[in-house]
Amino acid sequence: MVSFSGDETAPFFGFLGAAAALVFSCMGAAYGTAKSGVGVASMGVMRPELVMKSIVPVVMAGVLGIYGLIIAVIISTGINPKAKPYYLFDGYAHLSSGLACGLAGLSAGMAIGVVGDAGVRANAQQPKLFVGMILILIFAEALALYGLIVGIILSSRAGQSRAE
Repeated sequence: MVSFSGDETAPFFGFLGAAAALVFSCMGAAYGTAKSGVGVASMGVMRPELVMKSIVPVVMAGVLGIYGLIIAVIISTGINPKAKPYYLFDGYAHLSSGLACGLAGLSAGMAIGVVGDAGVRANAQQPKLFVGMILILIFAEALALYGLIVGIILSSRAGQSRAE
């Protein structure tokens, strides 16, 4: 019989939060990359000299997966029930942390994909639109950054469920 301190089902919710952060953020990154990549490929037929300049949305979408990875690592290192009691409060804190970061990354990836696709095609026809496209992409990326910040704050709440 292994002695376990804390709630036995709590790590399930913690690991679910780590998985949610990574999976949803990577789904957003994949969608943003694919959608923007289609726009870059389409634009490259008309104006091949602008391909490298138009790769910005693809790079910005790829960063979203890194945000999910950061939160997943933070959460998974905080789950060690043999070293320290892990209660349901901690599991729920980690779950909410992962969902906040993951779903923010998913929504940001969708926004980056749509803006990136339309933006690089429009930039091929009117180069003055480049700065506006970059600004819109920055604001879309900021949505994921908000999720990362909230995820870090929520994850830091784990371990504060009981006075020790």
